[in-house]
Amino acid sequence: MQQGPLTAEELEWLDNILAQYGTDDAVLDASELDGLLTALLSAPDAVSDERLQAIIWGGENNLPLWNEVDSQRFSELVAQHQNDIAERLKEYPEQFEPLFGTSSEEDLEVTIVEEWCIGYMKGVALSDWSALPEHLQPALHAIALHGKEEYFNELEKMTAEEFEQSVEAIRHAALELAGHWPLH
Repeated sequence: MQQGPLTAEELEWLDNILAQYGTDDAVLDASELDGLLTALLSAPDAVSDERLQAIIWGGENNLPLWNEVDSQRFSELVAQHQNDIAERLKEYPEQFEPLFGTSSEEDLEVTIVEEWCIGYMKGVALSDWSALPEHLQPALHAIALHGKEEYFNELEKMTAEEFEQSVEAIRHAALELAGHWPLH
């Protein structure tokens, strides 16, 4: 298995595979996958590879029926990406950047954080985070704000400046949370 970050082509391949085989409950794209993997690495408990595959595809009954080559490549790229995230969180936090999506609107590039945060919160839901200390609850809320539908009303009430500050808080929040429990 290769090491280091995935290339743009590898990330695009993951996006295409997730779109091709995904269901309504599956991980939507590489950004959501990045958030999910970041949360799983930061969680109090490890998740098995089999459970991870079921989570990615929206349940055990939704696992893709695909050829061995694509299956192997997908597993290798997910593992490589997870290892890269783990290395950045643990050894090089200054290099950690959530893989947010982007969209172009009227010649302006817009950062899309929702998918990453939704993925992160899916990862949180897989473990018991109730032992998270109170001083770290705001960090988790910074991600949940963009990743849980129950908070979307709060986002709509924000000024543009407040919204931008909430987006900027996500990276720091993920680093804070990753530092609490040992990485998996």
